[in-house]
Amino acid sequence: MTLKLEVDKLSARGEWSVDFDSTRLVFGSGALRQLGDLTEELGCRRVLLVTDRGLRDAGHLDSALDSLSRRSIEARVYDGATRNPTTRHVAEAVEAAGTDADGIVGLGGGSAMDCARAANFLLTGGGRMEDYWGTGKAKAPMLPSVGIPTTAGTGSDAQSYALISQEETKVKMACGDRRAKFRAVILDPALTATTPRDVAALSGIDAVSHVVESYVCTRRNPISQLLGREAWRRIDRSLALALGGGEDETPRADMLLAAHLAGAAIEHSMLGAAHACANPLTTRYDVVHGAAVATMLPHVMDFNRAVVADEYDALAGAAEGRAAGDLRARVVGLMRLAGLDRTLSDHGVARDDLPGLAGDAAAQWTAGFNPRSVGCAELQGLYEAAW
Repeated sequence: MTLKLEVDKLSARGEWSVDFDSTRLVFGSGALRQLGDLTEELGCRRVLLVTDRGLRDAGHLDSALDSLSRRSIEARVYDGATRNPTTRHVAEAVEAAGTDADGIVGLGGGSAMDCARAANFLLTGGGRMEDYWGTGKAKAPMLPSVGIPTTAGTGSDAQSYALISQEETKVKMACGDRRAKFRAVILDPALTATTPRDVAALSGIDAVSHVVESYVCTRRNPISQLLGREAWRRIDRSLALALGGGEDETPRADMLLAAHLAGAAIEHSMLGAAHACANPLTTRYDVVHGAAVATMLPHVMDFNRAVVADEYDALAGAAEGRAAGDLRARVVGLMRLAGLDRTLSDHGVARDDLPGLAGDAAAQWTAGFNPRSVGCAELQGLYEAAW
């Protein structure tokens, strides 16, 4: 209950800083100004800054560099992060870092932060990304790092895993180690003001899926569910407002914090079949992750309700002014608002491919944590329901 009270008293307005789950969390409009101070406190003088060209064009990279320069911290910039980063992108980031980088900054969406975290493995341990596929495989102490999300959804800023695809096969590898977590995270809602609506929608629904799946997975626990309830409460009240635009920064601030809390819920538990089904759609059809998971989640909820109906009802009731009830209806309503209530056929998926997709999904690590056991047959059934 202590954590709930701490979260409740933190306002979306103003600026605050708190130590949360071994990470220094700094929140507030304009908080990016503190990047130089935080990096200096971590003992860094020469950092690799991983971002993307869109954020360079938006001026956010310049703001980050200005904050670092005020503390005489040198930044080596890699701005080639793209959607679904591969081993090639990580290798390019490592090359940009040089041989004497002593810290890392990830500025952007989940892809930029994944790429930054992956580069940390190679800069400190050498070898190839495949050497770190799995959990706890860091070979040496890792460089201190700072995460700065510019979208509200992935929750990558709260996690210790880097999701990197092999360049040739496109197989997605989860490379995780507790030492890979960002030592500091800056949540600055001013950075999300330039996010296009379609990107904000994809990110917001991604956060929804993180809450719903982590809340019922087999590794759920009181801490992960507490984080999930708080994230859902904020998403339920703010996602529609955040997507509606307007000058009020509060809904976007709410979503940014909700996405971080949902990411932390994953870190303390796991995900399930919706994410297991989404990854092959990204690999085979290049469906954007948020759209892929949105397509699958309602059908996975239908499948899982036989064993976790009480958990779904409890999560639905965590939102302000809502009784325990049909969580699925609320989730689908948010997807419609975001324009993501689509079928697999809408994404161009061929029906003949469903058995192969099911085989790929069964091999995904998250499939083993779904609250209702799934194998190839069950996963093919989920794909057919979504087709």
